[in-house]
Amino acid sequence: MVEIHPTAIVEDGAELGTGVRIGPYCIVSSEAKLGDGVVLDSHVVIGGRTTIGPNNRFYPFAAIGTAPQDTKYAGEPSELVLGANNVVREHVTMHPGTEGGGMVTRVGNNCLIMVGAHLAHDCQLGDHVILVNNVILGGHVEVQDHAILGGMSAVHQFVRIGRHAMIGGKSAVEHDVIPYGSVLGNRAYLSGLNIIGLKRRGFSRDEIHGLRAAYRLLFAQEGTMQERLVDVAAMFSEHEQVMEIVAFIQADSSRALCQPKLDRAA
Repeated sequence: MVEIHPTAIVEDGAELGTGVRIGPYCIVSSEAKLGDGVVLDSHVVIGGRTTIGPNNRFYPFAAIGTAPQDTKYAGEPSELVLGANNVVREHVTMHPGTEGGGMVTRVGNNCLIMVGAHLAHDCQLGDHVILVNNVILGGHVEVQDHAILGGMSAVHQFVRIGRHAMIGGKSAVEHDVIPYGSVLGNRAYLSGLNIIGLKRRGFSRDEIHGLRAAYRLLFAQEGTMQERLVDVAAMFSEHEQVMEIVAFIQADSSRALCQPKLDRAA
């Protein structure tokens, strides 16, 4: 029920589910746990305390669960946990958590992590996230459900990226990105809403119209952000997506909010 190529090394203690396939020259650590149907194509390294849910596939030269690139890391028993049905392409690197970040790096379900992407220690990815080629996530980054990060974009440590957000290719993201937002540039600025993504995912015309109206109010030039936030919360209290943005902005964060350029605020 488990296929292990003769050239692969699976250390004693590793837990392998039903239907696991481990290809040529792969290495699986003694503390790794691979769920049912996991496939390691070839030359894949699964290191450390890594738990992988069912039906994940790893392409050649992915390095998963090796020690984080954090000078404060002292060998603490931190973990990397992946959900189900993720696709991890060639040369992807994912690191476990650290004591300073909750001890766990986590990836949700149904994510696509393309060639050369990097997840640093203590990152938290939701479900259906797409990281395009060579995306770099610094430590403690949170990427919520259905967000898409364009190729070669880089995200500063501790940044939050909201649900259904779109990050343009080659963007350098230093600040939190609101749910449903679209950002681009170096340094990245908020360019509007991810309208194409919202339409593709079946959001109604009324939902999109409400988001557009709230966006214009939130990022108008009159008043302070706090004043505008109060107004939007009162006007759109029944609009689920707008209130999600309000809650995101109100939540504690160590990073500032990604804002439009002044000439784009309206």
